[in-house]
Amino acid sequence: MHTDNLFEFPESLEEFRDFFMPTDQPWLWVSQIRVALAKVLANCRPALPDVPAGLHVEGPVYLHPSVKLPPYGSVQGPAWIGPNSELRPGVFIRGNVITGAGCVLGNSCEFKNCLLMNGVQVPHFSYVGDSILGNQAHLGAGAILSNFRMDGGNIGVRDAVGEKIDTGMRKLGAILGDRAQLGCNAVAQPGSILGKEAVVLTGVVHKGYLAKGHWRVE
Repeated sequence: MHTDNLFEFPESLEEFRDFFMPTDQPWLWVSQIRVALAKVLANCRPALPDVPAGLHVEGPVYLHPSVKLPPYGSVQGPAWIGPNSELRPGVFIRGNVITGAGCVLGNSCEFKNCLLMNGVQVPHFSYVGDSILGNQAHLGAGAILSNFRMDGGNIGVRDAVGEKIDTGMRKLGAILGDRAQLGCNAVAQPGSILGKEAVVLTGVVHKGYLAKGHWRVE
């Protein structure tokens, strides 16, 4: 399974293209986020736009001038927030976060070590850690991308033919292809992969691989 089966890498993140290869296994991109940000931010030191008094920003952070900023929240670098994105009140960006254009990082949502491509919508009360969200992926209110096994062991993934692969990673959330969706209060277990346009309905706990265009209803 390669990333080019799940995503079309957006032009808005051209600075990062060399760090995320289309022939990589998709979970390998998670470990590249930190590396990519360190390299790109080292060569880009833009001034921050006017930041509201209640929004805490620290560390190396790039905020495109068109980003809509909330009256309060926390952005801890390294982070790169792309054009025409919106940070909503209470957002918590906890380092190593990259977003493309037109994303919504919602109220009382936490983001850590994740890559969000263009048009990703995470509007309300979600956790996104150690995850990749493709273009126009959407999380309903309260959807959670779990990233750690209760026994602390390595996280496995299932590929398109059901074979289990040991990633060697102890922290890995979910990988959502372009236009994939999780409904309100749905949970993606560690290492879950959703193909393009795949849908997990409201309140469902999903584990494993869900093929392109398929729906998980219970």
